[in-house]
Amino acid sequence: MSKTYKATGINLKTQVLGESDKIVTILTREFGLIRAVAPGARKHNSSLGGRSGMFVVNELLIAKGRSLDKITQAQTLKTYPGLAKDLGKLAAGQYLTEIVISQALSEQPQEELYDLLNEYLHRLEILSKTEISGIYGYLAHGVFQLLALAGLTPQIQTCCLTQRSLTPDFVNPKWQVGFSVAAGGAICLEAWEHLRRKQEIERWEDRDDPQLSSSPPSPIPSYETVVHRQEIPVISSRLSATEFALLQQLSQPEIMQIDAVRDNDWLSIEQILRQYAQYHLGHLIRSATLIDSYFAANHDATI
Repeated sequence: MSKTYKATGINLKTQVLGESDKIVTILTREFGLIRAVAPGARKHNSSLGGRSGMFVVNELLIAKGRSLDKITQAQTLKTYPGLAKDLGKLAAGQYLTEIVISQALSEQPQEELYDLLNEYLHRLEILSKTEISGIYGYLAHGVFQLLALAGLTPQIQTCCLTQRSLTPDFVNPKWQVGFSVAAGGAICLEAWEHLRRKQEIERWEDRDDPQLSSSPPSPIPSYETVVHRQEIPVISSRLSATEFALLQQLSQPEIMQIDAVRDNDWLSIEQILRQYAQYHLGHLIRSATLIDSYFAANHDATI
């Protein structure tokens, strides 16, 4: 970069610096994730005050610095005022930006990530206040698409154990499929149970084998045979046919009819994707607690 450069970016995070400045974390199309000082942004009459707020999209002129760059000019292109007027929308927007901050690269173009975040912030903003399920729907779909963009898509079309296709059975009300965060996706519960029983029998057979239990130690052989047993993955959660169908549909770029889905189903999907994202990101998504509070408040209000 030259000493001064132009970029188009959306503000993801701000923090106080000194008496009147802010440090703004910005996702730019051209240079990825940058952190820059907005000088005087906390002053009452500062031109950078409103332009340094959360979810504001600016055309920026930035001067390179030794440790932090400095915003010298900012022209606002777009804002999302509707997010600040609804706690659920605001929490969902912050949730998505936390994931974006974790996966965005610096000093590299991030056009797809930039466009994807703006798309879902727009979808959240235009939802009516009565479409509570839409918040969970767009949040789950947005998280899934962000994971896919990062190459972290969970395996949901086939079983992680058998690699066979998985199709939800809507006729059987007791049908379920497992999801293992560590294994990376969906698990056929019949295959999982078969593997568990098989290894349990093998352990008992080894225990009852007189050669293994009473034979004196044999001399060290010239070679060693190592038997590898397939590890049984931990089942993080179990999904019904409806929930699993929703999870599979999230792999499509377009969203299904979100208003036809129950809040509880979306909540289950969000919980699964949250665990999966946190596992791969290596840290908790702090904004998720706001989503939990929002759901609890709205759930109590509708009972």
